Amino acid sequence: MGFKKQTSGILIVALSLATAWAIRGQFGHEQGAAWAGAIGGLAVVLVSKRKDWYDKMILVALAAAIGWGAGGMISYGMVVGYGRADNFINAFYGLGMLFVIGSLFGLLGGGMVGMVLDSTPQKKVHWGALLSEMVAGALISYFFLIEQIGFKMTPPRSEAWALILGAGLAMLWHMARENRNSPIRAAVFSAFGGGIGFAFGNFLQIIGTTMEVPFNMWNVMEYSVGFFGGCGMAYGIFSSIWPIDETKTKKWANWMALFVLLVFIPLIVYRESLTYEHLVQRLGDLPSVESVALTSTIFAAVLLILMAAILIWKLHLQRYERKEVALLLVVYLSTYGILSYVVTGIFAGHMVLNHHLYIVNIILIFLLLEKGKWVSFESASRKINSKKWIIYLMLTTITIALLALFAVKFHDGLPGGQNRFLIH
Repeated sequence: MGFKKQTSGILIVALSLATAWAIRGQFGHEQGAAWAGAIGGLAVVLVSKRKDWYDKMILVALAAAIGWGAGGMISYGMVVGYGRADNFINAFYGLGMLFVIGSLFGLLGGGMVGMVLDSTPQKKVHWGALLSEMVAGALISYFFLIEQIGFKMTPPRSEAWALILGAGLAMLWHMARENRNSPIRAAVFSAFGGGIGFAFGNFLQIIGTTMEVPFNMWNVMEYSVGFFGGCGMAYGIFSSIWPIDETKTKKWANWMALFVLLVFIPLIVYRESLTYEHLVQRLGDLPSVESVALTSTIFAAVLLILMAAILIWKLHLQRYERKEVALLLVVYLSTYGILSYVVTGIFAGHMVLNHHLYIVNIILIFLLLEKGKWVSFESASRKINSKKWIIYLMLTTITIALLALFAVKFHDGLPGGQNRFLIH
């Protein structure tokens, strides 16, 4: 069993979440992130080759949607601007805070998935207590950091990052009290991946913009978050020891989770991005915009109804094997990709390169899944190596500082650059 064969499974998860997170850039906010997160969670289950996890696939997808989706409330436009500053202090602050924001995405995303995988009849997760503690932690963190101390990351924008930070810390505290080391590992490695992906993605955006690369460099940054976040989440899960759970998920739980994934999240995405009014406003520069918007909104509605109907028909028996997991992943991801074409004006003949690359990624994921040549980690562990994680954090901080230094030497100022601190 070689490292190469282990990494191919991680690559499938990384490509799945990266593609979905890049598509999410067309929709934004919590609902877009939730759809992308669910795809990452499904990829983890499919790659795991754990039959007992197949039965949990709907709950894992929902947990990933909630975890990754919650981070969607964080405002980071100003922080990206700080990274584009022409001086080291602000550029380092920008890349560093993007590391923090990306880490918060991954912390909740990987942690929530880990809790579902670690829950067994012998050691159930007390979801009511966990979620109550996370809500309380979010409110306490926001009040203390923002209202009392006044530590603001992105003034005058929303400081919702403090809510996610408090929720994440409360989640880790709950995990530690319950001796759930594997979910802690999943959360921490996922956090490292998401943070590195966001900081490095902003660096790539800066370099690409400076070199005038004819590509959507914002989408490159979004892809980077998903790719490295997916790597971190997959590594944290596949390198950890998880209990075997042969019990069947209760039908009502699966139905509720399916409703959220196939109806509620798509409905919010449709309402916020695909209604006639939104499309007219978004596609206003295209010819015959009213006709295009009408066609697009009808097509999107029909597509979402068909997606829900087909998947409910195929999954209603709730006997899940590998083929059902693969079906849900492929249909859910492909539908998201098609909607990205719709929302950017395909019915007016308007298509851009990055959308075609989504299709290339989906094909690559399919080919890797068909090949199926990946193996489990030989040395899975429950060990919490906090000293090593601190070293990783220090090395990451140094790397971000070097990226910031290189970035400011590479350009003399970019459009959208912002200064958080005045430099005399």
